[in-house]
Amino acid sequence: MDNNHFKEQVSPAPAIERVRHDTRRRTLSVESVVDITPGMRRISLAGDDLADFTSLAPDDHIKIFIPGADGDEERRDYTPRRYDNAERRLTIDFALHEAGPVTRWAIGARLGDRLDIGGPRGSAVVSPTVKRWLLIGDETALPAIGRRIEESGAGTVITTIAAVAGPQDEQSFDTRAELDVRWAHRPLSQAIDAAALLKLLSTVDIQPETFVWVAAEASVTRAVRAHLLERGYPLSWIKASGYWVFGKADTTEKFG
Repeated sequence: MDNNHFKEQVSPAPAIERVRHDTRRRTLSVESVVDITPGMRRISLAGDDLADFTSLAPDDHIKIFIPGADGDEERRDYTPRRYDNAERRLTIDFALHEAGPVTRWAIGARLGDRLDIGGPRGSAVVSPTVKRWLLIGDETALPAIGRRIEESGAGTVITTIAAVAGPQDEQSFDTRAELDVRWAHRPLSQAIDAAALLKLLSTVDIQPETFVWVAAEASVTRAVRAHLLERGYPLSWIKASGYWVFGKADTTEKFG
């Protein structure tokens, strides 16, 4: 693609407001467990501790605390998929393709089970003036992608490119936004291969002033980000994160 395509993008980067939150620990109980796809389990948690819970951005992260096999506490980051202060309810989607301690808890979760969470520590709130989004990610990014889609209003245009194992893992979303979802199918054994995402991304005509959000395994995110920059897309309009790092537990990377 001609790098001159983005020369018309002369407006400044969108403002991103960083808001800090109370990070106190909250104890919740399992209210419902539903498998929305074979690889994704949705668990709703309830409790009065959610009365003042705050999450202002779809890609916020809470910390989940699980007792470890050796007696030490395990901690993992997860995205709040939905929350309702009035109903005292928090919904979290758990990708079931890996065998970490929180995944094992989610697989065995039953109504009434207790779970401790903390955070979010803060939110990075992208200016509401942004009306075009390109969301790119793998299974671990789908909760944030889904929340962004469903919280967007009319007049917003969203293109999503998501990598999943197959058609059975595709999700549907309710939204008032204009939405174009493109699914990249690849086996989980190739989750650290960016080829499927890049193939679809190369077919997308990215319009100027589109905020591009990327989250996947760190090396995949790095490859997607490099592709965007090679096409001349402005770095200031990209937010990229490695939501997980192959071979390293509880590790993330941020690329800007």
